[in-house]
Amino acid sequence: MVLTKRWGIVLLLLCVSGVRAELQIEINQGVENPTPIAVVPFAWQGVGSPPEDVAQIIDSDLARSGQFAPVSRRDMLSYPTRESALFFRDWRAISAEYVLIGRVTVGAQARIDFQLFDTTRQEAVESGTVTGPVSELRMLSHRVSDSVYETLTGIPGAFATRLLYVSVTRNPTGKDFYRLTLADSDGRRPIVLLEGREPILSPAWSPDGTEVAYVSFETSRPAIYRQNLRTGEREQLTNFKGLNNSPAWSPDGNSMALVLSKDGNPDIYLLNLKSRALTRLTRHFAIDTEPTWMPDGKSLLFTSDRGGRPQIYRYDLRTQKIERVTFEGRYNARARVAQDGRNVALVHQRDGRYHIAVFDLVTDRLTVLTETSLDESPSIAPNGSIVLYATKRGEASILGAVAVDGGVRFSLPAREGSVQEPAWSPYVTP
Repeated sequence: MVLTKRWGIVLLLLCVSGVRAELQIEINQGVENPTPIAVVPFAWQGVGSPPEDVAQIIDSDLARSGQFAPVSRRDMLSYPTRESALFFRDWRAISAEYVLIGRVTVGAQARIDFQLFDTTRQEAVESGTVTGPVSELRMLSHRVSDSVYETLTGIPGAFATRLLYVSVTRNPTGKDFYRLTLADSDGRRPIVLLEGREPILSPAWSPDGTEVAYVSFETSRPAIYRQNLRTGEREQLTNFKGLNNSPAWSPDGNSMALVLSKDGNPDIYLLNLKSRALTRLTRHFAIDTEPTWMPDGKSLLFTSDRGGRPQIYRYDLRTQKIERVTFEGRYNARARVAQDGRNVALVHQRDGRYHIAVFDLVTDRLTVLTETSLDESPSIAPNGSIVLYATKRGEASILGAVAVDGGVRFSLPAREGSVQEPAWSPYVTP
């Protein structure tokens, strides 16, 4: 337990009152001169009223990116849903550089047809169709947002992804209550996967997004579990004496790196998920913890204080060679690698404060992204553009997000309660 507190900073202390942990979006900072775009209400072709306002979901996604300034519907001079009804002069008159129109059709499945127009060039720059279950209309809307975002920025969108996080609430008797929650990337549609009075730590995604792993104290000591998101089936993977922590799926999904102290000090182990064979990777009297995979699956990064202070090290699975990666500052921990294999988000200590930073593995340059004093648990969006992390606001723990270039910032506080330990999903399918 002492070791868990040491590496989690204050993970088990962030508790406030509340019973719900649905996230809300607060945009703190966007880029200078965001691109004006009009997302026109989509036409509805179905029985009854539409279950979701598709255009509003897309509008909110683009606004949350910080790179776009959506035009208010009140300022729109018309509401075209087909190209034949689109008059570019109307949109240039309200300074909209782009216009998105579309239609939603619902039958056995949901279908969204959309077109994106450049009002200056007076031509379509993107069009497409997304289909899927009616129950996933919100996720389909996020996929349209992804397409628009990529067309206009050149970067794949990450709106059609999901978040894992742990909420902590305190009941009137003063006891903590923990919930492992799954939600869309905008915090909507929260689903509680596990709840109880014992701590839940270190949620992690399988590479295909169909399973999650986490640490639960439900047996009175830490144990690692995996859970299928479609069936809800759970399986206990480890329950050794001592520390069982920091599960991290390999990129191929066949094995899991984790931290065990069953043989003495905390070390990194590799668990074969098919044979259940366990291989010890590190052997040191120091604390080796928080493994994370490089995207090619050939090496791992992990945190160790074998040099006297917590720093990031790399373990080569073929050669078994260990080399130190970070040298700037007295504390660097909890590394998470972007899919490009170059940028690493981590917790960096400066002037006694814990910040989120990005370390470039090619140039060895470390850039501090946050200014708050107690930031932890970074997780990188699958497109590599945003780092999600836990931080403090007063006595509560909230989630913050910052672009890797520092240009965009937003917060995701819970409507009630405290949230921490975020994990951003890979790309998922409806």
